[in-house]
Amino acid sequence: MPAKEVLETASALVTGDRASAHGSIPETHENIARLWNGYMYNKDELTAHDVANMMELMKVARRKNGALNMDDYVDGAGYAAVAYECAEAEESKEETTPHPFDPERFRLTEEGFRLRRDALS
Repeated sequence: MPAKEVLETASALVTGDRASAHGSIPETHENIARLWNGYMYNKDELTAHDVANMMELMKVARRKNGALNMDDYVDGAGYAAVAYECAEAEESKEETTPHPFDPERFRLTEEGFRLRRDALS
């Protein structure tokens, strides 16, 4: 599909049925930003679990501002299921693999941080 067709299709979607389904574009995105900022409070690094949770929050923002749309509820439930699977994978990964930048694996020397030899096992 040529770029012009992509842009025309996107324009039709943003200004057509989706506009009425999701409400005001600026207001919906302000709601998303507020929810995401709240989620990010006291958080330094995102994980896959966080991304799935934040995508679910996007659907919540759409439900708050737009017309009743079953797709927003179904997608929200889907993101919740994805978040659970990501959290489960992260939990099992944490149990078996230390984070590569785990401070317990390094020691400070005159040359800077070095991997501790006993941390290699």
